[in-house]
Amino acid sequence: MPFIIETLKHNHLLLIFIVAGLGYAVGHIKIKGFSLGISAVLFVGLFFGALDKDIKLPEIVHMLGLVIFVYAIGISSGPGFFASLKGRGFSENLLAGGVLVLGSFVVILVKKIFLLSSGVAAGLFCGSFTNTPALAAVIEAIKRAAGDGDVSVASSEPVFGYSVAYPMGVIGILLSFYMFQRMFKIDFAEEARKYPEQVGGQKKIINLTIRITKEDLSNIKIADFIHSKHLRIIFGRYKRGDILELVDSETVLNKGDLITVVGEEGDVMKAVQLMGEVSNIAIDMDRTLLDFRRILVSNKEVVERPIRELKIPKRFRALITRVRRGDIEFIPDGNTVLELGDRIRVLGPRDRMDEISKYFGDSYKAVSEIDIVPFALGIALGILVGSIPIPLTDEIRFTLGVAGGPLIAGLVLGRIGKTGNIVWQIPYNANLTLRQIGIILFMAGVGTRSGFAFYNTLKEGNGPLIFLLGAVITITAVCAALIIGYKFMKIPFSIMTGIVSGIHTQPSALAFANEQSRLDAPNIGYATVYPLATILKIILAQVILIF
Repeated sequence: MPFIIETLKHNHLLLIFIVAGLGYAVGHIKIKGFSLGISAVLFVGLFFGALDKDIKLPEIVHMLGLVIFVYAIGISSGPGFFASLKGRGFSENLLAGGVLVLGSFVVILVKKIFLLSSGVAAGLFCGSFTNTPALAAVIEAIKRAAGDGDVSVASSEPVFGYSVAYPMGVIGILLSFYMFQRMFKIDFAEEARKYPEQVGGQKKIINLTIRITKEDLSNIKIADFIHSKHLRIIFGRYKRGDILELVDSETVLNKGDLITVVGEEGDVMKAVQLMGEVSNIAIDMDRTLLDFRRILVSNKEVVERPIRELKIPKRFRALITRVRRGDIEFIPDGNTVLELGDRIRVLGPRDRMDEISKYFGDSYKAVSEIDIVPFALGIALGILVGSIPIPLTDEIRFTLGVAGGPLIAGLVLGRIGKTGNIVWQIPYNANLTLRQIGIILFMAGVGTRSGFAFYNTLKEGNGPLIFLLGAVITITAVCAALIIGYKFMKIPFSIMTGIVSGIHTQPSALAFANEQSRLDAPNIGYATVYPLATILKIILAQVILIF
């Protein structure tokens, strides 16, 4: 054992991969359907860190992981975040703010009951809501108040409260997610089908051939018909007699024509009722003149632009009938913006398919690589934003830090999408890889650096009391958020797990929520409330300190 400890103390690379590998393996162990998932890396890190005070990874490891993780989340969530602010985002941020204010009142209450010092109470708040920037702001406020005096004892109090409460701040969220998921009998697959627009799920997409039997469709253009009936469908080809043609916006149908339609099942069946009947003649099987192909979007010139601007029908006499982004497939319209890594289904002339593929790129190599220039510039911008001091009062200033700054930059740049020739978006597959690497580095670093302090403070003094109080504060906040949000505000549970993770600014909880739901919804909820939660916690922690 001494040999192992000495080796791990001096070999940080070995420590990273042992913690990551063992954590990942432990995370896949299921007990009655519950598993820690990738969050187990944190707890394995705590275990190794508790073995010796010098078994810890350099601070740069978890900071690097955190920056990469939150920036990747911001880039992918940017469009959804700003879209949500026009609708439900305001109420979700109001919920987040209310929960944090409630948490601060609970901390002030236990401070009075158990006669805790202001420093310990402020650290308890930061640890229960797992927010390092708030802790840093508290320590900085203590240093400013002390001036040239000795601050070692005073600044150690919030660190003590934070280090003891932090682990339960993570565990409490995970246990609450698991408990409420069982209590509310959550079916994430059903939730995705019920709220596809909100949670990133999808309805079944089908394609049929319709025989036109309705007389009132004569002399009506296809584009006018779709618009007047509010249908999200795409007509592909039509057959009149022996002539097979591609449908365009000017196409006018006659009784007896056959036409193919693709869309969500409900819209397609509605179109059948309005137009005629389902035909057993599958004209889409005739690929003599018109063909279809799945094409990977890898050309930077076609991304971050509405499809209508690409003028595909005019340029190639072709149509984009479906878009697959990650695991989600949907029907595009003229306003749909393509992203790097999208797979599109294109219908067009058979002899022009190679030309169409070349136009969109169709290169797996191109979308598997990260464009380092915009990636580095975006993170650098985020770090600068995070370091800007924001005045709260004449005496109190705070910064967003390396967690808040890169997230804000990612959200804004993800919304912008493209600046000149610079594409800020990261291909979907590469983005997922970055997130995974980032969160593993973060949890391994934080776990090993917190393990020894956590173990010792838990044994000595009022460590067990602080630990218990931290658990009460965390679980109270999580329960209040989930009950109010899910039961009263009717927010889908998958989004609520992301909101709670954002309220606690906790990437480990978000990773657990993503693994449980297998949806992108937690990321949207997380990104929606994270900026406000970070700023509000920095303010409230200092309010508790000076209360």
